[in-house]
This record gives sequence, structure tokens and C-alpha cells, in this order.
Amino acid sequence: MIFVTVGTHEQPFNRLIQKIDELVRDGEIEDDVFMQIGYSTYEPKYTKWEKIIGYDEMSDYLMKSDVVITHGGPSTYMQVLQNGKIPIVVPRQLKFNEHVNDHQLWVSKQVMDKGYPLILCENIENLLSDIKKSKKVVNILENSHNKEFIDKLYTEIYSIIKK
Repeated sequence: MIFVTVGTHEQPFNRLIQKIDELVRDGEIEDDVFMQIGYSTYEPKYTKWEKIIGYDEMSDYLMKSDVVITHGGPSTYMQVLQNGKIPIVVPRQLKFNEHVNDHQLWVSKQVMDKGYPLILCENIENLLSDIKKSKKVVNILENSHNKEFIDKLYTEIYSIIKK
């Protein structure tokens, strides 16, 4: 299963939602897909979706999904990492009118520069290959000191945001 979440920011994130829907339509993605589309104006035709879901439902999707694709909100991808999965992070970008600036891209790059395992997708045309890459990644819970890792990540992300 693939879970896609774009958060609750008031600007649409049609670029991501439409691309996933097209990949399902074209048979490139055969997994079950559920998308939380927020304020996106594009409504998927080939996947299940909701505009907003509750915390418990989101936590359930984050746990049971094999692949998680998320906007660049650190709280979301930290939760994915806590579940032992490597998130595909598609930051909202100013040039597509998806956010007021490019802070999601900047913070995600800073987190990666610190050595944390995110799959950063800046070009939506690379999304299918990023999904395939994500499926090959071994569950990080089996091979890491997860608690220590997440505590350190949490501290570093908030030090980046405070800059």
C-alpha cells in the first residue's frame, strides 16, 4: 500500500496528487493507494482519497503502508522514520504556488545533509523511480538504533527551524 499525505496547508498541492493519480491510471502503480489531499483542487479519479483525516487514521496509514509519500513537513516525515520507514519527501515549492516560500525544500536538504535517510523528490517526473527505490530499502528498525536516531533527528530539525 502507498499512502500520500500533503498536510493541511491552505495552498493546493495538485502537482503531487495529479501525478500519483496518473501513475495509477496508466498502470505504473499497481499498489492500493490512499491520498490525503488537503486543499488540493485536483480530485483523484483512480485512488481512494480524503481531504483531511484524523490523527489516528493517519497514524494507521503510516504504519500499514509500504511506501509513504509526504510533503516536506518535518513532523510528518519524522513520524515515518519513527515507524522504521524511509519517506519519499516531495517538498511544496514556491515556483508551483504550493507554499509561500521554499522552506520545505531547504529544511529537507538540511536534514539530508545531516545524514538522515529521506528520499527527496524535487522533480515530480522522478516520482515513480523514487517509489521503486523506496520499496528496495530495508526496514531501518531492524538495522538501527532507532530511539537514539529519532531523538537526534528531532533535536537537529528543530535547531534548523530556529535558524
